[in-house]
Amino acid sequence: MFDGRWLSPLRRGLFDPLFYLKSGSRLPRHWKELEETQFLSEKVLKERQWQRLESILRYVWENNAFYRARFEKAGITPATVRTPDDLHLIPILTKEEIRRNTPHIFSCGFEKTDLINFKTGGSTGKSLEIYLTEECSNLRNACTRRHDRWTGWEVGEPIAAVWGNPHLPFSIKDKLINNFIMPFIYLDTMAVTEESVLNFVSECNRVKPTLLFGHAHSIYLLAQQVRDLKISSVKPRGILSTSMMLLPHERKVIENVFNVKVTDRYGCEEVSLIASECEKHAGMHLNIEHLFIEFVKENGCHAASGEPGRIIVTDLFNRAMPFIRYQVEDIGVPSDRKCTCGRGLPLLEHVTGRVADFLVRKDGARIAGVSLIENTLTKISGIDQMQIIQESLDLITLNLVVDSSFNQTSEHQLLAYFKDLFHYHADIRINYKEVLPSEDNGKYRFSICKIA
Repeated sequence: MFDGRWLSPLRRGLFDPLFYLKSGSRLPRHWKELEETQFLSEKVLKERQWQRLESILRYVWENNAFYRARFEKAGITPATVRTPDDLHLIPILTKEEIRRNTPHIFSCGFEKTDLINFKTGGSTGKSLEIYLTEECSNLRNACTRRHDRWTGWEVGEPIAAVWGNPHLPFSIKDKLINNFIMPFIYLDTMAVTEESVLNFVSECNRVKPTLLFGHAHSIYLLAQQVRDLKISSVKPRGILSTSMMLLPHERKVIENVFNVKVTDRYGCEEVSLIASECEKHAGMHLNIEHLFIEFVKENGCHAASGEPGRIIVTDLFNRAMPFIRYQVEDIGVPSDRKCTCGRGLPLLEHVTGRVADFLVRKDGARIAGVSLIENTLTKISGIDQMQIIQESLDLITLNLVVDSSFNQTSEHQLLAYFKDLFHYHADIRINYKEVLPSEDNGKYRFSICKIA
C-alpha cells in the first residue's frame, strides 16, 4: 500500500465516488442522508422509526409465512401493535428459532441465490446463517461509515485493523481497491507477538492510518505491547473498539498509550450496528434509524432509564430475512440523558457481558477466542455450539454441541486446526455435550482461559 497521506483526498473526492458510481451502489446517497438526519430531533427520529416499524410488520404479515404464523398463534395482527407498549404481544425471536427455521424464514419473492449470505459465530458461540439484499447491505455500510467518522477518521484515510482472520487482498482487483478505495492494514489477533506487533507498527509508520480499529481486548493487548516496547510513533486520530465489551481498565490503558479517546461501538452481525459512542464519549447513540431497539426486563416490561434489560432488536430494513423482536442475548442499560453533541439519536448507557478470554501459547502469543470461533464454528460442518477452555499451557478442552452433519472428518479438521495453532505443544481434548451451561449472570462464555 502507498503512503496514505497524499492519497486520502484523492480517494475521498475522486476514487470513492467513482467506485460506487460504477458499481451502481446507493451507499454514498444513504450515507449523505444519514449525515443530515442524525441531527433531527429525537421526536422526529422516533416518529420515522415507528413508521418504519409499522411498515415492516405489515410487510411480514403479507409476505412472510413464518411471521404470519407467529402472529396468528399469538392472536394478533400488525394493527394490534399501536404503541411500543403493545410490542410485547409479538413473540421474541431467539437464535435457536432462527437456526431451526432458516429455510422457512424468507419472505415471498426472495431467492437465496440472489441474496448476500454469511455465517456468524457470534458472542454466544452459536452459528447463524444470515441473508440480506445488496440494498440492505448498502444501508448498513452507509451507517457504519457515518459512525466511523465520529472517531475523527475521514473517508479515504487508511485504517489499521486489529482483527482475527483478516481478509487480505490477493487479487489485482482487491489490491487496487485496498490502495485506492478502502485502505486497510492488519494485525492478526490469531498471534499477537512482539514480532507481529513490530511488523504492524512498521506498516503503520509507512501508511499513517488515522483510525485504529478492532476487537476491544485486542486493541488493549496491542496497547500493552506498544507501551512495553516504548513505541511512540503510532498516532491514530481515532480508535474504534468493537466486537466485545470494552472494560474500563482496558480503555484507560489504550487511551494513555495512544493519547486519544476510544470510541466504543456495539452491534452484532445479524442486524449490524446497534449503538456507538460519538466524539463526546458520554454513552452510545442508538441506531434508531435502522433498528427498533427494546430493553426488556425479566417480567416482560420495558426497562426504564438506568435499568438493565435484555436487548431486543427489530431490523427495519431486512425484508428478505426479517428479524422481528430478535433477542441479541446481551443486557443493556438505556438512558434518557441527552448528549451535548446535538444529535437526536437516544443514548445507551452501556452493555454488560461479551467478555471473551484470550488463550495463551507456550511461545507467549495470545490468541483471541472470538477469532477461534470465527475460524472453526463458522467453517467446520456440524458444530452447533462450542466452548474453548484452556486449563493450562498443556491442555485445552473443547466442549462441543454438534448436529447430525458433524462427522469424523469434522472432528479431524477441528483437532488439526487447534494442534497446528498451538504448535503441537498442547493436548486438545473434545467433550461432546447435550447443552453448554451459562454463567451465573446468564451470559455464555465461549472462551475461558484459566492461566493467570
